[in-house]
Amino acid sequence: MSLILLYALLLKATLTSFSGLAPLPMVRADLVERYRVLTDRQLSTAVATGRVGPGPIGLWIVSVGYFVKGVPGACMGTLALITPAFLILPLLRYLGARAERPRVRSMIQAMTVAAAGLIVSVMAGLARDTITDAFSLAVAGASFVVLAATRLDTLWVIGGAAVAGLVRTVLVG
Repeated sequence: MSLILLYALLLKATLTSFSGLAPLPMVRADLVERYRVLTDRQLSTAVATGRVGPGPIGLWIVSVGYFVKGVPGACMGTLALITPAFLILPLLRYLGARAERPRVRSMIQAMTVAAAGLIVSVMAGLARDTITDAFSLAVAGASFVVLAATRLDTLWVIGGAAVAGLVRTVLVG
């Protein structure tokens, strides 16, 4: 895969989605299923890395680029991540003046619901690859319950899961 194609695919994903994990379905469809230059495990690792590291939620795009093409791929991921920021200003000016109109509000609400549905569908695929035993199922279930029932930051849940994994490794070997 060329660097230009990688940039174009990651840019397409970031331009057509509106939050940190929203491009996940598109990235998975293009890089895992269509071009087969990334595995589900690498995609899961990229998402986890992006969530644990400091900065915006969308930084996992940079990790995806790295897994596909090394440091030059990470640079393409970074460019794909920042390009929409320069293009959003005219759109914000246009939509901001019309945000309270019922049609615009309905459109934004429908796009948000569609993005949530896409994220759920991709997460199901990633879960099949990462939930391989009772322990990983328990960690996933506990993480879901804690996040659904509390307002705890996801960083604490990820940190707790990492500690549980370390404890398991020490106890089980």
